[in-house]
Amino acid sequence: IGSLPYDNPEKALDLIFDKFPKFPVWPQLSKVSPNEDMIIQFLQNIPGAVYDKDDNRWYLDQELPEFYEQLEEFYLDYESIVTEGQLELLDKYGISGEFSSTIPLFLEKIEKNSPIAVKGQITGPFTWGTSLVDREKKCVFYDDTLKEVVIKGLTLKALWQIYQFKKHSPDSIPVIFLDEPTMSQYGTSAFITVSRSDIIDSISEISTILKQHGAKVGIHCCGKTDWSLITDSNVDIINFDGFFFAESLSLYAKEVDAFLKKGGMIAWGITPTLDEDSLKASSLKSLEEKFEQAKSYLVKKGIDEGLIIESSILTPSCGAGGLSEELAVQAMEYTSKLSEVLSTKYGVRAK
Repeated sequence: IGSLPYDNPEKALDLIFDKFPKFPVWPQLSKVSPNEDMIIQFLQNIPGAVYDKDDNRWYLDQELPEFYEQLEEFYLDYESIVTEGQLELLDKYGISGEFSSTIPLFLEKIEKNSPIAVKGQITGPFTWGTSLVDREKKCVFYDDTLKEVVIKGLTLKALWQIYQFKKHSPDSIPVIFLDEPTMSQYGTSAFITVSRSDIIDSISEISTILKQHGAKVGIHCCGKTDWSLITDSNVDIINFDGFFFAESLSLYAKEVDAFLKKGGMIAWGITPTLDEDSLKASSLKSLEEKFEQAKSYLVKKGIDEGLIIESSILTPSCGAGGLSEELAVQAMEYTSKLSEVLSTKYGVRAK
């Protein structure tokens, strides 16, 4: 899904391309650098981004003398890229080796291998906007100017990935996931002032543009949430923790059914990565049973089983950065082998 517990980029990518050669992902390695943290990783050349050495934190500062000059340039670049197609400007908003040790190597590998699809990721706007703060330590999602910076900045980071993928592996389908763990807290007292439309509109703005540029777009949320927020956000893929929260998805069966009938997909996070004991206790057979149980919740609500199967992807439940290397390998291996088992069982192949 994103993170791995390695401090060696080559080793991490060897694992990815060994287990997922048809659909690889560039991993985030926070053990290499704190810059690969999912909040920090996308801050390069974002207006107002400041690293405070004394507090050891990043934040967005509208009080910088150069902020509005940066903001004007940023908006002009955004319009030139998105509206006028001046894609050469995307390099300014790329993710350098200082903030991702794996992307350069990943691009080399997909150029050689030409996989069916390639996956990148950004932090989702709700999670990024409520994790980043301003100078006064207030969430930037609540400030209209900084919220726009968040949405447009993430869009540019994703577009840069899409066109790097296209450059290095033109026949591969680019897929971008928006990582939205904070969406599981929507409706709680912590975000009581955040409306449904706040979340849907911010995600839809990003996903619509990425799809216009030829990408498939998914959202990853590893907890319970109002899944209709995702089905209504113009994305192509719902990725969730199918090991622990499969039944919660069935509460929105009507919305999920319509989503699948429009060509949407479910990426079942069947292999547990956030609970070591569950991973250690798992086997290939138990995970197959877990998938069948998860699928059955939707079938019992009237969703066609064939539609579910042909619209399914298998993933780990979340990032594996908190696991040992040994357990991370085990999680990736289970996911890969389970895909083979279920593909054979149901007679389906990657499209």
